[in-house]
Amino acid sequence: MNRFLPFLFVVMFLLSACGSAPAESAQAPAAAQASGAVLFQDDFAQATTGWDRLLVTEGVMDYYSGGYRVLVNALQTNFWATPRRNFTDVRVEVDTGKLGGPDENRIGLLCRYNGKDYYFFIISSDGFYGMGIFKDGQAVLLGQTEMLASSNINQGLAINHLRADCTGSTLTFYVNGFQVAQAQDTTLPSGDIGILAGTFNEPGVDIIFDNFVVLQP
Repeated sequence: MNRFLPFLFVVMFLLSACGSAPAESAQAPAAAQASGAVLFQDDFAQATTGWDRLLVTEGVMDYYSGGYRVLVNALQTNFWATPRRNFTDVRVEVDTGKLGGPDENRIGLLCRYNGKDYYFFIISSDGFYGMGIFKDGQAVLLGQTEMLASSNINQGLAINHLRADCTGSTLTFYVNGFQVAQAQDTTLPSGDIGILAGTFNEPGVDIIFDNFVVLQP
């Protein structure tokens, strides 16, 4: 089965509901630091660190039990959240797990979000992964034509550690310490970073994120 279906993003709805602003209007890109330096981190222990808080029929995004929860009730829909930062080259990492809902889901990271476009790095709880770009209202995978299976993904309710490197024109995706994808793209030079969760053909995707960190690659 083709595991890559068109994304339905409720962009204007989320921007108006959450008060998000494009990354470039918030601040200039952070200056490069020494490799391995922490540029930003959040364990979501305090509900005051600037991530979106949303409660609507279509879903929920909020701090939850020491983590950050994204619940998506609408079909073929992704919700994403960012801390409103701006970077050029980054290594983004997070721990994530499924609280409930179908294993056929989308869970991931994003980088270089400019208010409408971004790179995404996603897995599903039934063991598939994909990496690509969302631009001009269209999601396109990079380096693959559909989501591919990987034995490095812990399935079901298990925790997975995701890492996305956005360095120059090179995008690299790691799952639980193993590189699963790499591609080249020069479309987006800088922007915000964040997390993403979404549905395919079943609603109720319920995902928790924790230990979010952004490092200088």
